[in-house]
Amino acid sequence: MTRLFPRMNVLPTLALTVGLLAPALALAEPPASSSEAPTLKAGTCSVEGLMGSIRRGLGSKSEAYKLYLRTLLRESAVNLPLPELQAAFEREYDPVMVEHLAAALVARTERGLEDEAMQAVAKRALEDRDPSLRAATIRALRRTGALERTGDMYERLVRDPSPEVRQEAATNLVEDNRHVYGGRDARAADTAVAAAAAVASSDPKVTTQILGQLMTGEISAGSARTLEQLLRSDSAEIRAAASTALGGVPVAEMTNARQALLGMYRGEQDTAVRKSILQSIAQLGFAGAVPELQRLRGVDPSLAPEIDSWIRVLNMNLQDWSLIQREKQRLQQAR
Repeated sequence: MTRLFPRMNVLPTLALTVGLLAPALALAEPPASSSEAPTLKAGTCSVEGLMGSIRRGLGSKSEAYKLYLRTLLRESAVNLPLPELQAAFEREYDPVMVEHLAAALVARTERGLEDEAMQAVAKRALEDRDPSLRAATIRALRRTGALERTGDMYERLVRDPSPEVRQEAATNLVEDNRHVYGGRDARAADTAVAAAAAVASSDPKVTTQILGQLMTGEISAGSARTLEQLLRSDSAEIRAAASTALGGVPVAEMTNARQALLGMYRGEQDTAVRKSILQSIAQLGFAGAVPELQRLRGVDPSLAPEIDSWIRVLNMNLQDWSLIQREKQRLQQAR
């Protein structure tokens, strides 16, 4: 897989300093009556000591301090004994603390240490009886390389009985696709499409959540066919999301996607879906889509202004899709 960030063997200066100091320092409890940053005092660092400081620190009014605590545990994880860290994770039942400990375990694997550290988190995400704890562990896996190391975990999580768990898994698929792989990894995109399709009938919200935000520039031909099939869904939200996803397909799939969208537009009755189709036709063709859009103008008179806006923007010959979207939004606001 192509990840946007390299495997980090050297931590940032601050993180490295924290890691080196961790065995000799423990955090003081934050002042109860203020949000001031705490002072440091000498002590013996351990998993239990850090967790005690973090547990107390969660009562602080300072969000920056709470973030610091989470970062401290994650950065210190490489210097803490894995058995102690994993045991603390397995016996913890506070969702916030579970997420902190899970993030520390994931950090060990991400930095080239034991694969089993992340596997322990994935196992709890799949098997814990408490859905709030399953959701917490999923959040700890967000924007990491978990997709590469956890097999079919996400395909299983989107079928979880808990709506919260399914939504967290969907968020991970979208954010990993965008922020870890930059939309440039076929397996990450294909996994997301497969997961979205798997729950199209049981949880349309999750399907819509994934497809409406997914970068599809590297999907396979099979995934493109899956998106085309979802254009026939009974759910208007899924049809709109699938239409949006088809707008970003690879060059090899553009012709099929454009034909599917053009054929769908005339029979579609939902205005929101039709708008999504128009956007994707514009994205697939840029200025070359103008003739196709002009031919669609009379199908639904209420959407003629929408089509005219797209034609106007595309005729500017902007070469970047984000610039086209921005200009289109500006025209909408000016109407």
